[in-house]
Amino acid sequence: MKWKNLKKWLYPGMKIKRWGVLGIFSALLVGFSLILLIGSEGIGRLYDFLSVDTRYYYLTAGLAFAAGLLGLIWSVSRLAISLTGPMDLFDESPSSLLWKSRLLEKGPKVVALGGGTGLSVLLRGIKQYTTNITAIVTVMDDGGSSGRLRREMDMLPPGDIRNCLIALADDESQMSKIFQHRFDRGSELGGHSLGNLIIAGEEQMQGGFDRAIEETSKLLNIRGRVIPSTLKNTNLVARLEGGEVLKGESTLSDHPKRIEKIGLEESAPPYEPAIKEINSADVIILGPGSLYTSLIPNLLVGEIAEAIRSARAKKFYVTNIMTEPGETDGFSASDHLEALSDYLEPAILDYVVVNVGRADESLLERYASEGAELVEADLEQDNKYGVGLLLDDLVDTVELEGKKTVKHDHDRLGRLILSTLE
Repeated sequence: MKWKNLKKWLYPGMKIKRWGVLGIFSALLVGFSLILLIGSEGIGRLYDFLSVDTRYYYLTAGLAFAAGLLGLIWSVSRLAISLTGPMDLFDESPSSLLWKSRLLEKGPKVVALGGGTGLSVLLRGIKQYTTNITAIVTVMDDGGSSGRLRREMDMLPPGDIRNCLIALADDESQMSKIFQHRFDRGSELGGHSLGNLIIAGEEQMQGGFDRAIEETSKLLNIRGRVIPSTLKNTNLVARLEGGEVLKGESTLSDHPKRIEKIGLEESAPPYEPAIKEINSADVIILGPGSLYTSLIPNLLVGEIAEAIRSARAKKFYVTNIMTEPGETDGFSASDHLEALSDYLEPAILDYVVVNVGRADESLLERYASEGAELVEADLEQDNKYGVGLLLDDLVDTVELEGKKTVKHDHDRLGRLILSTLE
């Protein structure tokens, strides 16, 4: 076995060395037991035979020790490689993957709240630093594939849950292709994503939406945990400027008036594990994501807002990079905080994360034609809310549903947030 390969198995925190020492000690115990079984007379004859020439005596002892030690190390390493054989499917070596797994297990306990694609972007960045992640996801969506399943099967919408599960999957590239596949033919299947159907099937098999998420999490081997904010099947209700009332998340982007207030059609109790995760968190992150349809809906559920207020964790709010037509038209970073203040006091936050980068001008022109623009970074370090400010160029562009889309750079976002921890 090459020395560089042996060094890989001796990374700090791998817990390989301790088992190697235990193996050597165990081998010595076996040797000791054999000595007792052979007896002093047999050992004496062997000793007399070998000690005729001291050179041969020490040479034999040295070779036996070296052969035994090398054999032990070789067998342990080959056993480990055999057990981690499936890891060869990935780009990293088994030793590197095991070391990374040990390191991530010691990371901070992060709770992230939101929905849509924004939360999944954040999770991709955070999972590089810790596996102690809980995503608390809104379940108010009533459009697209999720809305159809919600109406036809009387279940909670699985779409945002699906995106978060994929984001935390160990082998995201492969599982994303499978779970994000959308059927383009058939009156019944057309428009549905395969991942949504798998979660729907799991719910029928397991007898509950939360258990369906748990089973799908095992299937994807996710780093962390994804849970709904509530198991209550309810809808968003928004009051617009002028007093008009709209019902359902999917209706909120199809109007020209600003949202004045948003609430729930029926009160919804929190999913109890969500409260427990918030209470024990080291870090709580709100956003990024649609302010009124992804972030605030979680704060409308039961005691979630109060749990966030009283939690000892460091608290962050990540503002969006772009405004959203029908939801946050013309909103700056301070406007986002002001809107949030009706549901959660900004003063409880430790930091607000704001992008100061710019996307490609041609892409920004396309967004402008669709009624969206960059969120202005108008907050000062000494602001009226008394919260810290984290500024960085966080712009990234990805292909989403066939077109270039501005998103947060998940690597920079995760690193920026967790760099504030001691």
